[in-house]
Amino acid sequence: MVQRKASCSCGNVVVRCEGEPIRISMCHCLACQRRTGSVFAAQARWPSEHVTVTVTVAGEVKEWTRTGDDGGKITQRFCPTCGATVSFTIDTYPGVVAVPVGAFADPAFPAPTFSVYEARKHAWVRAPEAAERMD
Repeated sequence: MVQRKASCSCGNVVVRCEGEPIRISMCHCLACQRRTGSVFAAQARWPSEHVTVTVTVAGEVKEWTRTGDDGGKITQRFCPTCGATVSFTIDTYPGVVAVPVGAFADPAFPAPTFSVYEARKHAWVRAPEAAERMD
């Protein structure tokens, strides 16, 4: 079975994901743009029982919860040392954990199959041709 390892920038928080992701998406919403400091976010989702988070040095993973456009709660988890987001959950998708694709630092990671909040996408950003698009 495929095992993937992600981490925060300083390596204090390690996320291990077992198996293939159930969804890989890119999100163009303004909240994800702010969270990443980029013009979109890319994340992969796994069933929560296939995700293990380990903090190696400094305390516990920090959390921050916000309300999404649809009223759902998104809980972001980040490293207490470097501040990098390591995972998040959305209460409208119970039992699923999302991990930022960049945290895997793997240029061979599969491309997104969904592109969401396309109405807020920067005009020069291109989603993979095969990606399903949603506003």
